[in-house]
Amino acid sequence: PSADDLADEMEDVDFDDEAAEEPDAEAWETEDDEGVEDGMEAQDDSEVTFSLHSASVFCVSLDPKTNTLAVTGGEDDKAFVWRVSDGELLFECSGHKDSVTCAGFSHDSVFVATGDMSGLIKVWRVDTKEEVWSFEVGDLEWMEWHPQAHVLLAGTADGNSWMWKIPSGDCKTFQGPACPATCGRILPDGKRAVVGYEDGTMRIWDLKQGTSLHVLKGQDGHQDPLTCVASNQDGSLIMTGSVDCHAKLVNSATGKVVCVFKMESMAPKVPTGEGEEAESNSVESLGFCNVMPLAAVGYLDGTLAIYDLSTQSLRHKCQHESGIVQLLWEESSAVVYTCSLDGVVRLWDARSGKMISEYRGHSAEILDFAVNKDASIVVTTSGDHQAKVFCVQRPDR
Repeated sequence: PSADDLADEMEDVDFDDEAAEEPDAEAWETEDDEGVEDGMEAQDDSEVTFSLHSASVFCVSLDPKTNTLAVTGGEDDKAFVWRVSDGELLFECSGHKDSVTCAGFSHDSVFVATGDMSGLIKVWRVDTKEEVWSFEVGDLEWMEWHPQAHVLLAGTADGNSWMWKIPSGDCKTFQGPACPATCGRILPDGKRAVVGYEDGTMRIWDLKQGTSLHVLKGQDGHQDPLTCVASNQDGSLIMTGSVDCHAKLVNSATGKVVCVFKMESMAPKVPTGEGEEAESNSVESLGFCNVMPLAAVGYLDGTLAIYDLSTQSLRHKCQHESGIVQLLWEESSAVVYTCSLDGVVRLWDARSGKMISEYRGHSAEILDFAVNKDASIVVTTSGDHQAKVFCVQRPDR
């Protein structure tokens, strides 16, 4: 048989299991990159590839306590908890009937929660691998664990946000406007949460009382659906991002807008025909730096904007070839990580605006990623059905 025939046969073989026992497994990946047309998968900088998902992998979280476990959820209606060091499966979070879009560990890594688009949320005890609680809500938009307690918060398409004690299931709901609660975040004090809605409004909720402390709407709100919210380390400032291309800085105590960051789209203005939508440059992700008064905003057109909060001005503009999906700040330095539709993870020095390094290995867009506490590894999930672990070497360490 010719080399091509062999290659065709090889395609059906899954090397991942064998690779574990085989010291030369690396050779499989590096010997023949000629077949790659777009060059995207020619280079693989990752240390570990997790490939038990059979469709796009939408979300990933690392366990906060040890950073040794990851949970991933995908379009194949599956979620897995696995070891970051070698990609070894710990257990499957079974029973979902729709794409798993949310997954995360409790603050102490005792529980892991998985949520699918249809609104089925399940919680598992990590050490026993047993399901301890499940609940069904309306279509799920987002889900987050409380930073200090076994409490889960989630937002749904009917505008409600739900809060449960785990595993008892005691429940509270926060009624928003009659439109999806598109994003939410529990503030660091653990007593309040900020929730953004599809109608452009934002509310700060008192979690204990169940009442809304501040509502931003009209001129104070956004003109289009909110896409993301973040808070700084002490929770005094909130940032909201929207499809309307604006990011707003809000004082969480007063509910007042401190300033609005607007980004003109880099794309050339194309006159739109009758009834056509103008290309919007939505804010896809944002976050605050812990060590300097800086905030980062990632846009759909590939712009990473670094804003100086003390002067409320644009400090750097870092351009990507394709849209930014998500950004994260390193916990204790002024370094921003971005992942984008071109399947690459990039590290940026927010002080200089320069790119530090980039990591490749995915053959499709990266959909989510997580960075461990000491910023030595990045775990990514992608439309190529894989999750990957990259060791991030930094020359300045």
